Amino acid sequence: MADGSQHSMAYTAESTYGVTPGSPSFKAIRNKGTTLGQDIEGSIDEELRDDRQIVDYDCTGKNLGGDININFSYGSFDDFLEAVTMGTWENDKLTTGKTRRSFTIERRFGDITDKAYHRYRGCEINALNLSIAPRARVTGSLTVLSKDLTLGVSSLPGSTYTAATTSEVFKSFRGVVQEGSTDLAVATEITFSLNNNLEPRWVIGSETTDEPGVGRSNVSGQMSVYFKNSTLLEKFLNQEASSLKFSLVDAAGNTYVFTLPRIKYTGGKVDVSGEGAIILPLPFQATYDPTEGTNLTIERITA
Repeated sequence: MADGSQHSMAYTAESTYGVTPGSPSFKAIRNKGTTLGQDIEGSIDEELRDDRQIVDYDCTGKNLGGDININFSYGSFDDFLEAVTMGTWENDKLTTGKTRRSFTIERRFGDITDKAYHRYRGCEINALNLSIAPRARVTGSLTVLSKDLTLGVSSLPGSTYTAATTSEVFKSFRGVVQEGSTDLAVATEITFSLNNNLEPRWVIGSETTDEPGVGRSNVSGQMSVYFKNSTLLEKFLNQEASSLKFSLVDAAGNTYVFTLPRIKYTGGKVDVSGEGAIILPLPFQATYDPTEGTNLTIERITA
């Protein structure tokens, strides 16, 4: 019987989509759970019989994917950040690009011997979600779209494994939030999402997807603030473009800086539900900034 306490995940980069490299070098994935798996689409045979029985059920296709749930920490997900932005780390800076990357992701159930290795080939990172809330760890998820799944009794021939990073998980009480280049001390929560809108491409002769189609880079989210004055509310009401920048810093001083150089608020309702502090939720949409040439920049600073 398998227990989650003995489940682990690792990944290796693919040079060719859907092809695990020979003698792969796997890196451990720090995670707190996953829904990565396979669903099968099928249909009941429509043949009619005088005994009212259903003749067969046929598989018409496979859908593979799911979320990897994470606590965000420095240096633990840099390959996946590169993949989800489709950019390339240059001088410790990452912007949105068009370079696609795929991985083989391996799940291992350490307390069973019957095909304990589940390998997902052709894994692309479709979305990144982060949540920053007071007095809490910075949490998130990586949404994966995969091509195929195989089961194995043991590790692949020639496989090597690199241990997971040990950097501290980011906490919300370290770091700075800037809105429109001004420090903002009243933010109560930031949720952030980058979605690539990958879509499977089904072809005749295969029950798995070809390399998925890719959509536009969609960066959106919500910032919630204590309602202190009307400055941010007026930006929403006037549909004024602004910017959002937030940093995450661990105890050692390692830092990520996320910059959305051009955003517009898509909501701003000042609801009141009781006698306590009033919170103003400000959902936002990031768009292309002609000066920065991107909708998103991620910088990493090693202590």
